[in-house]
Amino acid sequence: MSDSASGNPLRIGIAGLGTVGAGVLKLLTQQQDILTARAGVPLVVTAVSARNRQQDRGVEIDGYAWYDNCLDMAEADDVDVVVELIGGADGTAKVLVENAIAAGKHVVTANKALLAYHGQSIAESAEAKAVAVGFEAAVAGGVPVIKGLRDGLAANQVERIVAILNGTCNFVLGLMEEEEVSFEDAVREAQDVGFAEADPTTDIGGFDAAHKLSLLASIAFGTQVNLEAVLVKGIDSVAAEDIEAAKELGYRIKLIAVADRNGGHIIQRVHPALVPLEQPLAHVGGPGNSIVMQGDWVGTVEFGGPGAGEKPTASAVVADIVDIARGFQVPVFGTPAAQLTPAKSASEDNSLAPYYLRMELADKKGTASTMTGILAEHDISIETMIQKPEEDHELGANMPVIVVTYATRDTAIAKAIAEIEGAGILAGSPNVIRVESL
Repeated sequence: MSDSASGNPLRIGIAGLGTVGAGVLKLLTQQQDILTARAGVPLVVTAVSARNRQQDRGVEIDGYAWYDNCLDMAEADDVDVVVELIGGADGTAKVLVENAIAAGKHVVTANKALLAYHGQSIAESAEAKAVAVGFEAAVAGGVPVIKGLRDGLAANQVERIVAILNGTCNFVLGLMEEEEVSFEDAVREAQDVGFAEADPTTDIGGFDAAHKLSLLASIAFGTQVNLEAVLVKGIDSVAAEDIEAAKELGYRIKLIAVADRNGGHIIQRVHPALVPLEQPLAHVGGPGNSIVMQGDWVGTVEFGGPGAGEKPTASAVVADIVDIARGFQVPVFGTPAAQLTPAKSASEDNSLAPYYLRMELADKKGTASTMTGILAEHDISIETMIQKPEEDHELGANMPVIVVTYATRDTAIAKAIAEIEGAGILAGSPNVIRVESL
């Protein structure tokens, strides 16, 4: 196997020549001298594979061996590192990675879904074969959060992660605030400018962020990746009224990913949250990602930067390749796979937080007092309450009400809302959003 000790070139095979794959080729070519000096050996692409050989990718590929079937590349004698940029939790991407590891080749991937679903088995196989699996590009694009967490914070017990991990949601929520448009219109505009896929469900549903959070939690807490333990709620429930109300109250709505120690259990959740405007996370926009971690010795550490795009993601892929060339190798998730413990998921989140409630009360006598009485019965105190009738509000019309509570428990809010809904005082379903502070 080629490495810096041998002085031989590190030979690279790339599967998937989309935006990121083409970017990796460009970067390896344009930064060749710098990379050779830093890696200690030349980094040489010897093979590539994609669906369509004739497609114009803005980069020359004639000088590389072409594989119609990328799985054959995993067996090639002139490939030391397989770079998987195909995507998808299963199918070809999974088989390629498994075959490459079985053949004793290192792997670099940007595939968060693959690792979120199969991270434990991949880590076990890689460590048994003494090969590296680099996945810096799988979380937060060009932000070196995997290395920062796994290596830079190795001396710490991480207690909490609060992060913004999805640029599409950032962009959509930003449009809703800046252009005062509906959620549906913001998604369409995001699709028009390339910030959202034709089917944006993975992003706006919170699933992309959940994949990434599950990987960060595994490294932070020394647990097996457990995607099923992540509580996920997307941004499709956020309305223009919520964006406006949050702004008036001194908050901005973001899709937040949180991993918390809760006694002997781990809480993992992805959901919209009101973030105070004075906190940095409230000002992360567009494709930006930001991750805040709390370690027991280092204190609070922040990572931030471009979370997507050709150049940032290619930068992260090549950084992993450089590590392999240097001979730098650590367990995939920081702790040896055999020592990763099953994540004990808490059945409920007992942490305290304020909550934002938007309700439409039926315009009849006693509805407001009934609502506040039910909250009081569950020991939920109200910090702010705003009634927002329309300018042309008429007798008999429903009354929009905004409530921000003092810190309370999720279980108390859930029980109170269920009781309010059962009291017959609401017109439509309430919207409940947690207020998240660092």
